[in-house]
Amino acid sequence: MIASGDALDPDFPHAVLHDLGAGVLTIDSEGLIIYVNPWAQRLLGWHASEMLGRDAHDLLHRRPDGSTVPRERCVMRVPLHGSRSAEEGSAEYYLRADGTLLPIIWSTTPLVLKDRRRGLVVVFSDFSPHRAAETRVAAHTAALESLTRRLNLLVDVSAALMSTVDAPSAVRRLLPLLVPELGDWGAVDLHRAQSGTVQRVAVRSPAHPHRAKQLEGPVPLPDVSFPAAAPAARGDGLLLLTAAELRDARTPLAASHRVLFEHLGGHTATVVPIRTRRHRYGLLTIGHSGDVPTGAEARLLADIGRRLGLVVDNARLYHEQRNVAETMQRRLLAPLPQVDHLRMTARYLPAQSAMDIGGDWYDAFLLADGAMALVIGDVVGHDLQAAAHMAEVRNMLRAVAWTHAEPPSMIVRRLDEAVTHTSDAPMATLIFARVEGPEGGPWRLHWASAGHPPPLLITPDGHTRFLTDGHGPLIGMNATLQLGLGWADAQADLPAGSTLLIYTDGLVENRHRPIDVGMAKLRHHASLLARRPSDQNMDAFCDELLERLAPGGDDTALLALRLPAAGTPACGHRGPPPSPVSRHNPAAPGRSAPGSVPLHAPVEDPRRSRDPRG
Repeated sequence: MIASGDALDPDFPHAVLHDLGAGVLTIDSEGLIIYVNPWAQRLLGWHASEMLGRDAHDLLHRRPDGSTVPRERCVMRVPLHGSRSAEEGSAEYYLRADGTLLPIIWSTTPLVLKDRRRGLVVVFSDFSPHRAAETRVAAHTAALESLTRRLNLLVDVSAALMSTVDAPSAVRRLLPLLVPELGDWGAVDLHRAQSGTVQRVAVRSPAHPHRAKQLEGPVPLPDVSFPAAAPAARGDGLLLLTAAELRDARTPLAASHRVLFEHLGGHTATVVPIRTRRHRYGLLTIGHSGDVPTGAEARLLADIGRRLGLVVDNARLYHEQRNVAETMQRRLLAPLPQVDHLRMTARYLPAQSAMDIGGDWYDAFLLADGAMALVIGDVVGHDLQAAAHMAEVRNMLRAVAWTHAEPPSMIVRRLDEAVTHTSDAPMATLIFARVEGPEGGPWRLHWASAGHPPPLLITPDGHTRFLTDGHGPLIGMNATLQLGLGWADAQADLPAGSTLLIYTDGLVENRHRPIDVGMAKLRHHASLLARRPSDQNMDAFCDELLERLAPGGDDTALLALRLPAAGTPACGHRGPPPSPVSRHNPAAPGRSAPGSVPLHAPVEDPRRSRDPRG
């Protein structure tokens, strides 16, 4: 043991530095090497005799590519220029004797002897293991970041595709997520089963947005090219196209995809099939001006193609189900009769959801005593079963009203008992009304309500009022629960030229609008429309009213009755004929009420007039 007061052996510094486990270089003020410990010789492969007296910077310091570091940029020489602080780093390289580079972690301190700066001391170690670990960590981090980006993209893609049941809308929301993230431009072509054509429903190019928009529309594809020619079109897998090969018109997909390269640029494109196990719906194409997609990106695009195929398939099933349900319900809707100078028109709007096809209905028919019966109703439920129950309740009401010449309250009571004891139909709301009076007027409305929104009466001068009397319990509630309640009869005069509206709650209520607000809006717009010229027909009145109210969510039924103007002659009088019956028939084509002319105009819902795939 060396005592604190004893002088150190002259060989003590050499013993410390010899096996230090780190390379040590001592450099004089001119930058020349004056000492090298054995560990430094081992790390660098140089013998001390080859290093002593040589310029350390010129001999050893290199860039990662092996070139010489400019002397003025050498951070390891800072202590030679007057700095008294230590310097350190891990981004430098030393040249070994065999010409390879040694990444080093280093530290330099000024060498001071007897208060005079004599040079600097460099202590360094092999940083290769740490650099390799850093490289591995960086690679793993980059891979995780790439995976995270792909997963986040899939989350966004799934959210966009699930936000709508309309395939073209889903495609238009999808492309901004893929371009420019995965390519420079993108296009989606969908096959229209009804017409047998191919429609380019969306094209996106941030660099050429106007050109991209012009490329949307029908695709001039010969049958041999779509879907049988290319593997992607057949749904067999991804296909990599190049702009050069598409110059040959015989190349698969040249007819449809060459124009994309001509207008949007790029060198290659990845074509992804949009398909499910049983159906092929089209192609997703992503164009690239640079490198082709990596394997991970190609797998991501293939997965997106499968997800898009499921969305298109769901849209197809949705519209098929909706068509079946709506066709059934329209078959159950009644055509309107034409009686004297009374004018009626009806509207039926299906729900926005296929499963919300439900139990709303209207009806109008002549009774045995000559009065006109008006009905509006809504069976509880939003499915095909509700539509079937609606048909039961409607037919029961027709039979009861025809066979019993009784006030509306008694008709509603008999219907309640019949539904309770002979049907499994759930509760329903309805209004049953009689329009009473001679052919030339005056007329009165006689009605009873079973928990239904009140009728709205609009006079020619725009005055409106809800007919709120005559309320009673819902159909199916009173007899079932033995409440002992009844329905009251209500009556009101119907002025000449006035309009009566009866409707279901879908017209005035939805998840964003409470019923009281909707009824106030109905009253306001009906009043404004009633002040228009008297020659406005009922179709225009109802269409504009629906446009202003914009019902949505639930299905909606509306029945409108307009009374003749004062002085209109009765039936049999020789004079101008009444205005023609409405050509709009919400019921199925070809059906007509007794005494009226069958209407053969096709029934179309403007929201469903196009193919679900574009």
